[in-house]
Amino acid sequence: MQKIIFALIILTALLILFGPEVVPDDFQLSKISDSVKNSDVIIIFNSGGWGNTPLEKAEDFMPIITGIQSTLNDWGYKSVVIPYTRTRTDFLGKIAAIREFFNRFEYSSNNLAEKIETIGKSFPDKKIIIAGLSSGGTVVTRTYEKISGDMNDSVVAIAAGTPFWTEKSESDNILQLDNNGKDTLVAGDAELLFFSLFETPFKWLKAKITGKNLSFWKSFHALGHDYYWQSSEVSPRIITFLNAKIR
Repeated sequence: MQKIIFALIILTALLILFGPEVVPDDFQLSKISDSVKNSDVIIIFNSGGWGNTPLEKAEDFMPIITGIQSTLNDWGYKSVVIPYTRTRTDFLGKIAAIREFFNRFEYSSNNLAEKIETIGKSFPDKKIIIAGLSSGGTVVTRTYEKISGDMNDSVVAIAAGTPFWTEKSESDNILQLDNNGKDTLVAGDAELLFFSLFETPFKWLKAKITGKNLSFWKSFHALGHDYYWQSSEVSPRIITFLNAKIR
């Protein structure tokens, strides 16, 4: 049994280090061109976590995307939301996601930047907003850094709850949301993060006992890491930012 466990550990480590990139090919221009050409603004959505949560199930970030769309609509802009799925939901997808995390989302950000460049060249009159939460905020930040300078006037980014280990960008075309310093994951508050980590297994066990479908990693929740459109620390900042960059 020990040999089997050891072999599985070695195999997993090799897959993390040398396994293939596993990114769903669902962001092709041919598939999105019809919805894009009839819109003024393109919103590219990046979920947190593994990066494969559909927009309609992203309860933590969908209200913000909806609020952005509503604001643009009030200003007379038509918008379309295009989710960017970073990983598949299978085992290899999870392995690729772990490797991406340790590589600071190098492949995902390069891949998304290339796709945004393609959209920008095909539809030069469109404005593009890339928005992400938590690890999705990291991808958004790194993606913007890799977009060519001639698209700076066309692309802006909104990153909410970007973890403290992500190098912050100095660009004024990126809005960084941190709940006015209350997000412990952004601040890197070791004591409060440890407390949240300590609570995780107990939350997971309670969910199992009460019959709730809650995965272990979703049981971890950093204090202040919730972002609500109605919050005075979220929607006013986003609206002010978009008014300056899009309107």
